[in-house]
Amino acid sequence: MPVTTPDPTPLAIELASWYAAEARDLPWRREDFAEHYGAWGTLVSEFMLQQTPVTRVIPRLDAWLKRWPSPRRMAQARPAEVVEQWANLGYPRRALWLHRAAIEICERHGGEVPRDVDALLELSGIGDYTARAVAVFSFGDHHPVVDTNTRRVIARAIDGRSQPGPASRRDLAAMSALLPHEYADAAVFNAAMMELGAVVCTARSPRCDACPIAHRCTWVAAGRPDTGDTRPRQARYEGSDRQTRGAVLAALRSAAEHTLPAFAVIPDWPDPAQRDRAIDSLIADGLAEAIDDVLRLPR
Repeated sequence: MPVTTPDPTPLAIELASWYAAEARDLPWRREDFAEHYGAWGTLVSEFMLQQTPVTRVIPRLDAWLKRWPSPRRMAQARPAEVVEQWANLGYPRRALWLHRAAIEICERHGGEVPRDVDALLELSGIGDYTARAVAVFSFGDHHPVVDTNTRRVIARAIDGRSQPGPASRRDLAAMSALLPHEYADAAVFNAAMMELGAVVCTARSPRCDACPIAHRCTWVAAGRPDTGDTRPRQARYEGSDRQTRGAVLAALRSAAEHTLPAFAVIPDWPDPAQRDRAIDSLIADGLAEAIDDVLRLPR
């Protein structure tokens, strides 16, 4: 007896229709992007999009892929070039992880981004979200893709909570339960859930009047109650060690040969101890090197 595949749920159908009409025109969603860069382009874009707004990523992504359009090209780069090109995207360790991943792709997979999720997870800097995003959006495989936006939509529409709880492996199971069975439908559903959370079902000011699934939303039906937010809070950037680290890297990126005497690295920083702590942490992370009394980007 032939096996029949269930049709997509009304939720998936409505989201797919909304996504087709309302999705933002982003570079990594265009056909020519996939034709030029393939899975490598998706991998680079996902690295950059981690905790970084889309508007800051777009110009950096274009420049990055023009310079290093394949893992082999990037594997040949020096770490200093990678950190310099990363510029102000934040969390610069991602640049070094991406560089290491490019080397690993060349050493383990013949220079081609692997399709298998487990193989992707073995690459530097790649977690559950990025591995599945590459497998789904580049190769068309069937996996749940869960980011912060997806988790928020599920928390509200399905669970009736104003904010999701801390991220956990349960998020993948929750998304799996909602995925359409057809691979193409599942890929669209993954993308639509993320897009909905990014532009409509936002963290602070959700636009429920513009939501295509508001009539199905458990949280809306309950009167949009404030159920609390148990997620860890990120410390303020202003005055933080993160800001200090960024200032040190900016000074090294703009210096000749990416090298400065240690005393000349942000010498007027208001907290000298914080400055020294930032330099030490950058050296420990491999983002800077200290040679005698000189500081430089990694070679």
